[in-house]
Amino acid sequence: MIRGAVNAAYEPIVALAVQGPTGQIRDIEAVVDTGYNGFLTLPPAMVSDLRLPFSSIGRGLLANGDEIRFEVYRGTVQWDGEPRHIRITAADATPLVGMRLLEDHSLLVDVKDGGRVVVQPIEQQGPA
Repeated sequence: MIRGAVNAAYEPIVALAVQGPTGQIRDIEAVVDTGYNGFLTLPPAMVSDLRLPFSSIGRGLLANGDEIRFEVYRGTVQWDGEPRHIRITAADATPLVGMRLLEDHSLLVDVKDGGRVVVQPIEQQGPA
């Protein structure tokens, strides 16, 4: 289970550890963004500091209809106590946790300043 809190700007925040290929670790706070369908975004300077290996160039469509290109890297995040190898998008913005990182998890947000944020695995259901 991953726990966080809603900040004064009404953003759900979780703390994560991101690891580079040679073992360096950066602790980050990221906004959970259900409108972002990727895994994780990090500022380019952090991508460089972690020496994340380049993977590809991605394309995205912004809410205003503009198409953008962005660099995608490979990295590891500690997710619910386990290392998870993911794609990390370099973006000049606050780190974002996207829906791909939330896959197979439920998200609970108490929407108020200081409200709780809980990310937990979806329970496996037995036969009906």
